[in-house]
Amino acid sequence: MPSITRGYTTPLYILPFDHRASFERGLFGWTGTLTVEQVARISAAKRVIYDGFAAAVAGGVSKENAGILVDERFGVDILRDAGQGGYITCAPAEQSGQEEFDFEFGAEFARHIEAFAPTFAKVLVRYNPEGDAAMNRRQSARLRRLSEYLDRSPSQHLFELLVPATPAQLHGLGGDPLAYDRELRPSLMVRAIHELQEAGVEPDVWKVEGLDRRDDYVEIAEAARRDGRCNVGCIVLGRGENEQHVQQWLATAASVPGFIGFAVGRTTFWEPLVAFREEKITRDAAVTEVARRYRRWVNVFEEGQ
Repeated sequence: MPSITRGYTTPLYILPFDHRASFERGLFGWTGTLTVEQVARISAAKRVIYDGFAAAVAGGVSKENAGILVDERFGVDILRDAGQGGYITCAPAEQSGQEEFDFEFGAEFARHIEAFAPTFAKVLVRYNPEGDAAMNRRQSARLRRLSEYLDRSPSQHLFELLVPATPAQLHGLGGDPLAYDRELRPSLMVRAIHELQEAGVEPDVWKVEGLDRRDDYVEIAEAARRDGRCNVGCIVLGRGENEQHVQQWLATAASVPGFIGFAVGRTTFWEPLVAFREEKITRDAAVTEVARRYRRWVNVFEEGQ
């Protein structure tokens, strides 16, 4: 049985920009080993996002609920600054861009978590209950190891669950990804949570993909909080969707007990960063736009409660 003391119930508004592969290849179009200058450019782009986050807090977003999720490689100075500044900090523990979860720093994962002592250690995991069973078992074993470590750590456990469709599932729905999201993914998410819990994986907060129906959010929250896990929280991720869709997801989730906030990244920062990279807007304008979008998500979520 899980410890009923685990969990996190305070409102949690995360701006995630721990993306690594998507910054290298997607934002800048770089492949291969990065140069020192390229690493510096990615770090500078992430600083634009962080400055937008700080501007939003200065503009009225509650500091005690505001958090960032950023990686050690490109955001080491940001992690340190945010921690010293009293913000909620989250750092990823997974290798970026991999289909199968494994630790970014292998057996040294604990040392890296302890070096920064983030509020949350985060993992992104692709887990479909009807997918590769052997891979699911391997992932679960690694994730249990992390969960048991974090149960003894000052850092809490933030679990980002993605449930990508298998080819067979998509084929059964006529190849329609929207039909998968609506008709099949919600029940698979519940099954995935149950299976991971049974495997000994016990997050404090589940970070889940957006859902269109309130009843689906209710079932996710019930799964996350079953069998004594009454303090476990859920937050909604943005998945790079447009502003309107993200707002719909947040407004719906906000009305469901157990959903405490969100983690919306690319929808917040991608367009401003691209415009800044192409010199269509100034750095200050990019910072201002990141702040506006992040503040908008907070307002939508709080108005929906």
